[in-house]
Amino acid sequence: MRIAKIIGNVVLSRAHPSFAACSLRLAVPLQLDELQNDSQPSGESLVVWDEHGAGEGSLIAISESGEAAQPFRPELKPVDAYNSALLDDLNLFQN
Repeated sequence: MRIAKIIGNVVLSRAHPSFAACSLRLAVPLQLDELQNDSQPSGESLVVWDEHGAGEGSLIAISESGEAAQPFRPELKPVDAYNSALLDDLNLFQN
């Protein structure tokens, strides 16, 4: 699981039938230094299935790969990333 920042929405003119009534968001996973300094994300963006209503600028916890499809079992959905949680507050501790 990684932390990502929502940077936009995804709109499809045609989609897989299992995507009916879903929300897709564009998110960028954050590195530790980006979280510590509250800087802009520099990584590659990815499309995230969102059932929690995340908005632009929201921090989310994402599951990726096979784990991303687990909430839909026994149905199969072609997703690569799933918004597992909205993060209201983030506390980073250093050793």
